[in-house]
Amino acid sequence: MTEISHEDPADLEPDFSLTVDAADAGKRLDAVLAAHLEALSRNRIQSLIKSGDVTVGGAKIVEPKYRVNEGDALCLTLPEAEDPEPQGEDIPINVVFEDEHLIVVDKPAGLVVHPGAGNWTGTLVNALIHHCGDSLSGIGGIKRPGIVHRIDKDTSGLLVVAKTDQAHQGLAAQFADHGRTGPLERAYAALVWGAPSSLKGTIDANLARSQSNRQKIAVVKTSGRRAITHWQVKERFGNDDQPALASLMECRLETGRTHQIRVHMAHISHPLIGDNDYGSGFKTKVNRLEDPLRTLVSDFSGQALHAGLLAFEHPVNGKTLRFESPYPPDFAKLLSGLQKF
Repeated sequence: MTEISHEDPADLEPDFSLTVDAADAGKRLDAVLAAHLEALSRNRIQSLIKSGDVTVGGAKIVEPKYRVNEGDALCLTLPEAEDPEPQGEDIPINVVFEDEHLIVVDKPAGLVVHPGAGNWTGTLVNALIHHCGDSLSGIGGIKRPGIVHRIDKDTSGLLVVAKTDQAHQGLAAQFADHGRTGPLERAYAALVWGAPSSLKGTIDANLARSQSNRQKIAVVKTSGRRAITHWQVKERFGNDDQPALASLMECRLETGRTHQIRVHMAHISHPLIGDNDYGSGFKTKVNRLEDPLRTLVSDFSGQALHAGLLAFEHPVNGKTLRFESPYPPDFAKLLSGLQKF
């Protein structure tokens, strides 16, 4: 029996190798590989051989009909799958500002910023390609043309996208500096559970992928990446029965990490309302509320986070641009319900 180094073709990352035994000696190269790689068709294997992705004894063999010998070491290298190039789609977007260098949009909650696994279409990038055409910068890569920062799918608010390489480089430098030496500002409105005892503070806590769930981010004591969030309480909500039900907070980023505000708020025991990933422990609070507030909270889609302020230096003319976005209707309705609590 031919000795195989991988039993499951799905695990071929990046190489599949086998040693030819007497039973397979004298057979065609493509036939031997096809017999042991049920996940790949004979035609696919022939194509890989012709493109130089198969070696016999370390030498590339480009003839599918090549006859193998006993003891030959066969190796097939699967090329990395190429991400599909995003196509323009006629998706409505709220353009706040646009010139020949950049575009600022007000993203609704529920819209993914750039294509990725499970979201190859219907993203902001697809909408921007349709809107901007060939002017959209490709310096950010095929999946992220012009993207210099992002906000989560279920977060609404302001986002700037570069349309030229010059703008992309200038904006990327500002976001990498996090506003330490320039006018870059990013402020978010957040509706959170509970009410901090103080009116403002700073969270300085490193973030990394959670070891228990790689889809989530966690605060870590060592390693990870430094993350700093400055917060300020704008309004507190409660009554005699629940005096510290929730708060409206402003969060300003000194760094920009994945899920930073969501994780940091949960870290100080004030997770965002509607955040099922980091605030699931507060679901019991919803059940204790009375209508109409209970319905407002239950029906709120995603986390109550809105990127309402964005300021930066224009990367070409040097002018400081500052934009503010009003609360989206569902956020405003939830806020109104909390104010009446």
